Amino acid sequence: MCGRFALTDRPEGVEALLGVAEVEAFPPRYNIAPTQPILMTVGGAPRPEGSNLPDRRALLVRWGFIPSWAKNPKDMPLLINARSETAAEKATFRAAMRHRRALVPASGFYEWRRSGKGRTQAYWVRPRSGGPIAFAGLMETYAEPGGSEIDTGAILTTAASRDLADIHHRMPAVIRPEHFSRWLDCVRSEPRDVADLLAPVEEGFFEAVPVSDRVNKVANTGPEVQERVEPEVVEEEVAERAEQLRLF
Repeated sequence: MCGRFALTDRPEGVEALLGVAEVEAFPPRYNIAPTQPILMTVGGAPRPEGSNLPDRRALLVRWGFIPSWAKNPKDMPLLINARSETAAEKATFRAAMRHRRALVPASGFYEWRRSGKGRTQAYWVRPRSGGPIAFAGLMETYAEPGGSEIDTGAILTTAASRDLADIHHRMPAVIRPEHFSRWLDCVRSEPRDVADLLAPVEEGFFEAVPVSDRVNKVANTGPEVQERVEPEVVEEEVAERAEQLRLF
């Protein structure tokens, strides 16, 4: 899954990655949490003749998907992720998969490895070659009973690459820049036509950096949440396994 991520790259780098213009300036965000605003890019209106930019627009949405048919969002679970393998079949995400596919720029994401004793070790998972990158996302505009509208979104997940599977079995689906246009084209491409883009990235694409539990608290928003620490939980488990093997 993806429960926290970061976007610390400069706005001009995000603009260049996504092929959009005039992304509003934003400060580095080291600990983006559910229900907070996140940046998404969707297919937009055609550009003026002569423009060399793709037909895309960037917008801020609430991280927490609300389907258009929901009567009372408070009665629904917080939908921050959608499984890429089944999203096109689920009533909650079916329309968005067909009509409102999106890109979510990110510098990386956080994941937690649970130990046998119920403890966890947090990891900052970042592209080995640097960022930013784009996660596959879904966007939906929800009309509230009072008449106001709110844009909402979710991040699509896929199976973890083999080198990250021991941390968690799921990870965000990454869309490569050469496939942005196909992913965002909801006119000519149906969900089955872009299903191949949601495969796990190859081993080595990401590196996992052990970090402290400071990232667990939403209030901790500085770069210190990404500082490397010694993975105590992992080391203890390795020692325990070694001792068990010695006894046998």
